[in-house]
Amino acid sequence: MVVANQKGGVGKTTTTVNLAASLALHGARVLVVDLDPQGNASTALGIDHHADVPSIYDVLVESRPLSEVVQPVPDVEGLFCAPATIDLAGAEIELVSLVARESRLQRAITAYEQPLDYILIDCPPSLGLLTVNALVAGQEVLIPIQCEYYALEGLGQLLRNVDLVRGHLNPTLHVSTILLTMYDGRTRLASQVADEVRSHFGEEVLRTSIPRSVRISEAPSYGQTVLTYDPGSSGALSYLEAAREIALKGVGVNYDATHAHLGAQNDPSMVEGIQ
Repeated sequence: MVVANQKGGVGKTTTTVNLAASLALHGARVLVVDLDPQGNASTALGIDHHADVPSIYDVLVESRPLSEVVQPVPDVEGLFCAPATIDLAGAEIELVSLVARESRLQRAITAYEQPLDYILIDCPPSLGLLTVNALVAGQEVLIPIQCEYYALEGLGQLLRNVDLVRGHLNPTLHVSTILLTMYDGRTRLASQVADEVRSHFGEEVLRTSIPRSVRISEAPSYGQTVLTYDPGSSGALSYLEAAREIALKGVGVNYDATHAHLGAQNDPSMVEGIQ
């Protein structure tokens, strides 16, 4: 599942790490691929990502096996992370001259032999080659949309890119999930934006919205997700409920090591765990 929105500050990284932790806490094996040069997903998961750490950059540019860069997340069993380092900032330029530049992440994931129930890819706030690699590697797109003015601005270009990738590089790709973030029930604007998003996207919009929460903002500074930082907070409970919806919809990405391909799966045990 590709978590994408070229607009910055909409909660992509927060959504990626907290959904991943929610799914892992209920028994799934989850891999987070950090494709953002800022490495915020790696920070939030407590993964070291200084310049000398083997990272997703080495996978994309140097063709290093994904298994050599994946690290287990300390606080959550079953959760793993392929970290990003600052080297990734130059990867857009370096990828241009490489063979099969759009599908290097897809090849790395296909060759990864550890069994996984979900792979969540955290994209940078752009529509460059890193995001295209994510869209080619993924099967579904999750778009976080913040409940603020201009929420739908620029989304058209992302949806056009999804259509282009589906038409030319990855026929199974589709937008499966829209998640409303930074919802403030005290304001009329938030409910207006939510109504507008639901009228645009219909069934793809999760019933659960993520509230504005100090706890969600604080957690990364302790190298944690909100699920381990404050499990009883409104933010943690909202992400647990969103993860439950995703599992019930069967919109996760499952890695089948036997057939070495990516495929959608609705895992009954996973759904039972989250219920």
